[in-house]
Amino acid sequence: MSSPFIEVRSLHKHFGSVKAVNDVNFSVDKGEVLGFLGPNGAGKSTTMKVITGFLPPTQGTAFVCGHDIRTDPIAAKRRFGYLPEGAPLYGDMTPEGFLDFIGRTRKMTRSARKAAIKNVVERMGLGEVLHRRIETLSKGFRRRVGLAQAILHDPDVLILDEPTDGLDPNQKHDVRELIRSMGDSKAIIISTHILEEVDAVCDRAVIIDHGRVVSDGTPLQLHARSPEFNSVALRVTEQDAGKVVEVLGALPEVAKVERKAAANGLVSLLVLPRNGQFIADMVGAAIRQNNIFVTDLHAETGKLDDVFRAVTIHSRAT
Repeated sequence: MSSPFIEVRSLHKHFGSVKAVNDVNFSVDKGEVLGFLGPNGAGKSTTMKVITGFLPPTQGTAFVCGHDIRTDPIAAKRRFGYLPEGAPLYGDMTPEGFLDFIGRTRKMTRSARKAAIKNVVERMGLGEVLHRRIETLSKGFRRRVGLAQAILHDPDVLILDEPTDGLDPNQKHDVRELIRSMGDSKAIIISTHILEEVDAVCDRAVIIDHGRVVSDGTPLQLHARSPEFNSVALRVTEQDAGKVVEVLGALPEVAKVERKAAANGLVSLLVLPRNGQFIADMVGAAIRQNNIFVTDLHAETGKLDDVFRAVTIHSRAT
């Protein structure tokens, strides 16, 4: 079995008495996109700065493609691309000049730099601003320049801190598509506060709070922790609502039926399963057998917002 491309072992980072990162452990394999989530101040950016060698750990370490960031930092840094928080750039440079500078810093040959710059300019849509000073660019374009420098040398590992921050919806879609296209061949960590990005691009998500990992699982496993996972939402007429509550509430797989809202003669109901099991088929069958008219019926996947709040609030209470 091959080693993970990224491995974080018992990582601690203290600033005086403040434990910004407190015994964090996780790994990311080749072909895996990891969402790194947490409230503001949870320790996400600090963890990423330690993994990339921009901050020394207080205790523990991280490995990038087998290279210890503490004892072999140059070899580790050759293997990753990093988009830091805020994407600090040289404002008086143009995107073309900045990317050429990054290529020379990474000791790429002139021909390799030229080909790589052409590639990332096309992928990030930077052609129209290539010769403008970076300080004159919009936040979205500056973010795209920052992402372009991270992928310039086609690294095995990408560590991206809020990669879609400042982008409009179309640009966010393009960046997510880019991340997905690279996900099969690289190990990627994405720090984000946008929960929809977990479903959009991530194979797994780690939630951190107060410097500690409080959840680690696939998007499906996260959804399954929602109280509404596999529940069934339906809309029926006011006159049928009582019958529906009685019929569906009698099913052994149903925990309860909640009445949500009523408008224009229709009532919205939520059917909650026992133990999170899938009940959509049996609910549909019961509706048909009892000749009940419904205007809408669909299974709920659960809300990541609810799960996020639950695990972070719980961590603060323990």
